[in-house]
Amino acid sequence: QVQLVQSGGGSVQAGGSLRLSCAASGRIFIRYTMGWFRQLPGKEREFVAAISPIGDITDYADSVKGRFTISRENAKITGYLQMNSLKPEDTAVYYCAAGVPRGRERTGPYNGWGQGTQVTVSS
Repeated sequence: QVQLVQSGGGSVQAGGSLRLSCAASGRIFIRYTMGWFRQLPGKEREFVAAISPIGDITDYADSVKGRFTISRENAKITGYLQMNSLKPEDTAVYYCAAGVPRGRERTGPYNGWGQGTQVTVSS
């Protein structure tokens, strides 16, 4: 099971930007698809974005497409989520995840999860 540690996040005004990082514990990470999910208050966790092991394929939820960018640096065994043009409705706890069967990127199950980080966007 891959261990993931998140950093970044915080509070920002609408229209601002934040970047989340997700550092893995081992190089097996470079073999894994990586995903980002979020959990809004009172709602179930939802898919945000995913990226293939070598970073050549990405997928985004419609709600973030064109505003968020998922990326990874396998040399640093770290993944990122750049969030631009943030909206109050993006307020949530964000989670990174790694290791999922092909074709299940939006639903899981993922092998490992980060601890979650709060993102708050004020209007």
